[in-house]
Parts: sequence; structure tokens; C-alpha cells
Amino acid sequence: MSAEYATFGLAPAMRAGGVLANGEYQVHRDFLDFIVNGRPLLFHLSDLDAVSPLASDVPPAIFTHHVRGLLLETEAPLRDDRHVIYGCPECEGLECGAVTAVIERAPDGSDTYVWRDFAWQTAERADLELNGYHGIGPFRFDGAEYRAALGQLLSRGEPAARRRVLLIGARVAVPAKLAAALRTIGIGAEIAADATGVPPDELRTYGAVVFGRGVPAATREGVRAAFDGAGIQVAYVDGLAPIIPLLVAQIEDALDASPPEQRRLTRLAAAHGTADVEITSTCRVQLIAYRLGRLSRTRTHQVFDGVLEPGEHHVTLDAKATKGDSFVVARTTDSVLAAPIVR
Repeated sequence: MSAEYATFGLAPAMRAGGVLANGEYQVHRDFLDFIVNGRPLLFHLSDLDAVSPLASDVPPAIFTHHVRGLLLETEAPLRDDRHVIYGCPECEGLECGAVTAVIERAPDGSDTYVWRDFAWQTAERADLELNGYHGIGPFRFDGAEYRAALGQLLSRGEPAARRRVLLIGARVAVPAKLAAALRTIGIGAEIAADATGVPPDELRTYGAVVFGRGVPAATREGVRAAFDGAGIQVAYVDGLAPIIPLLVAQIEDALDASPPEQRRLTRLAAAHGTADVEITSTCRVQLIAYRLGRLSRTRTHQVFDGVLEPGEHHVTLDAKATKGDSFVVARTTDSVLAAPIVR
């Protein structure tokens, strides 16, 4: 392959959902990101909260239409041969803003696909001078590699099904609240005492199993044995505390199918009044501390909210946030990590 070509691929990614510090909900979205020269293209677009058109919850016919559009087998959905590369995670409306680009075959007659003139678009026409991403592209992709990556999606027939979460808890109240929160952000959830007698086909629909703190060891072992016996790999989450936003953050991390080397948020630890967080690209990072106060009421402290450069960062935790059993959640648009605060 000529050195002038950029490599093209696809990889699982997500827009992290969650229960935010202000009590609002953020919808969870699974999608396929475009990997250009070994790096998610989304990471080149500052700290954009967006998803590609190749989302898992898109109806199969529309998903296939998007793939064929990227292959130039159908007409471009926007004027001037422009295609949506990333759009709003909450809706498909162009008025919310979208990253668009011209996708075309190389004019020199070679077997090459070209992505050029990236822009932030909110109207019928893109204003390249005002809203163009002048430092991104153009990218030239080898035709065979490009078609192979996108063509495999057509052979599947439909996008991957959304995974559900199985909640195992000793008490009913917490799993019920957690299931409601998960369903609100778009993640299916079921509550059970154990996995006895559950058919393998149903077990395969779960992407994670969450154990409450009071679940006996025998029950945990029985659930694991049920999944192992059916030959199903699933992520297991040991709930840190009966704090709904914290548990949701743990589940989001467990459901993250993106390759570790392609994540923005790679490490979180907290001890001795300091939270250590490591990121791989410039982005907005939020740190939120949670603890259980009197009468088991959740106390929330906004620790940090700002843009950080790649690398390891040390953030001081307020003493009020670290009383008793306390925990910290780090969040970017596409990653969430949770950790206990070691005193």
C-alpha cells in the first residue's frame, strides 16, 4: 500500500450514559467508530459528544443504508456529496449539529476513497470557511481495505443487538432503582435472585452481571457456574455501594467493548486525598465523589470539571468528599471509571 494512504478500520465504541451529578440522565449509545491510522477519528475532533451513523440501536434497514452510503452505493444524504460522519447522540436532527465530510472516489481513477472537507454543519449547506475542520484530512483510503471493513457489516445483516444487564441483589429496593435508571438511559436490565434454570439463549442476551454487596458467595458462584456451563463470557460487576450513579458508572465501564488502547480514559485511582486520572487525548474530564451519609443518603461532590491534556493528572479531593465510605467516578464523553477512595 502506498505511503500516501491512511489506514481505515472500524472498532466498537460507546457514548457513555449515566446518572449525572445534577440528577439528569445521559443516554447510553453503542456504535462503531472509524479508526484512521490506528486512532479513533472522533479523538481528532476536540471533545465532541457524538456518535457515528453506525449505531447498534439503528434499525437494520437504516443501518444498511448508512453503510451503503459510505461505500458510495447510494446518493449522499446531504448537498454537495456530503455525508454525516458523526451526529447528535440524542437524535438524528441536523439542527443539533453534525460532523460532515465529502466522500468520493479519487479523481485520478485509482481504487481510492477520499474523505475531505470536514465541517461542523447545522444547515443545508456547510460553511467550510467558518466551520471547517481545517486540520483534519483529506484522507485517502485504499479501496480494497475500505470495502472489506464496511462490507463485513453488510454480511451480518443487522447491527449487533444491545446487551442487557442481569442484577443480582439481596434486597429488592436497590436493584429496582438501578434497573429503572439503566432503562432510562437505554440499557435493558432484569432482576433475579440467581441464574438457576435460565435457558442459555436468554443468558446470551446479557452483557454484564451485577452483584450487590450483600449477595452471598454461594449465590455468586452459582451464577458464574450457570454462565460458564453455557459457554458464555460475561462481565461481572461487584457493586461498590448502594449508590445508583456509582453503580451505573461501574456498569458502563463493564459494557465498554472498545479496545483498551483506543479509550480516552485509561486509569483512575484515589487515595490519601488525591485522585489520579490518566487520559490519552485532550478532553473534558469530570470527577464526582459519592459517599453514603446518615440514613444511607447519597452525598455528591463535584470534584473537578475541565479540559485536561493527555497524560496523568493528580486532583485534590475535598475533605468533605472523603468521609467514611466514599468513591469517585471519572467521566469523559466516551468512558467512565469508578474507584473507592482509600483513606
